[in-house]
Amino acid sequence: MVMRFKQFSSNLEHPFRKIKGKNMRPSFVSISLKLFVLLQILIISPNLFAQTKLGYVKVDEVIRKANIAKQAEDRLKKEFAPRDNELKKMGAKLKNLAGKFDKEQSVMTNSDKQKAQREISNLEKEIQRKQRQAREDLTQRKNEELAAVVEKARAAIKKIAVEEKFDLILENSVYASPNIDITQKVIKALNDQK
Repeated sequence: MVMRFKQFSSNLEHPFRKIKGKNMRPSFVSISLKLFVLLQILIISPNLFAQTKLGYVKVDEVIRKANIAKQAEDRLKKEFAPRDNELKKMGAKLKNLAGKFDKEQSVMTNSDKQKAQREISNLEKEIQRKQRQAREDLTQRKNEELAAVVEKARAAIKKIAVEEKFDLILENSVYASPNIDITQKVIKALNDQK
């Protein structure tokens, strides 16, 4: 078995031996040159990173504190207030019907009981359907408003990055120095917009 290995290894050529008749062993000069270039890169690279200007923004805080987000929330409340009022009225009507049924069921005929129960059941189903539809519509509108706020926030971040010559702006980091936090600048820029 040892002999087979020797035969196999002797058939292999060393990669630096001869390729097309040329001696390709690395010379001392080429190795020295490569080491010199590598050392220069290592010496210069900290200077490259020292010139990089970084920033950090807390997007969730921008969304919570910017006036445009508060205005969007107010628009949603105003838009969905009529539905909320309608659901409250329907809930009060259901409560009245159920209370009336509880008081009068002992003197009602079977057909009147069934009719009243059907009316209560139909009203409950209608309230549930309208609540579900209102929740879905509210969720959709919240997502639309949030997307608009995020788009404006990103535009403000980009504007600050260009004006102040940032090379990189990060968001939602585990840790960032307060020195590179531009969250308040972004909030101010958004609040200054008309």
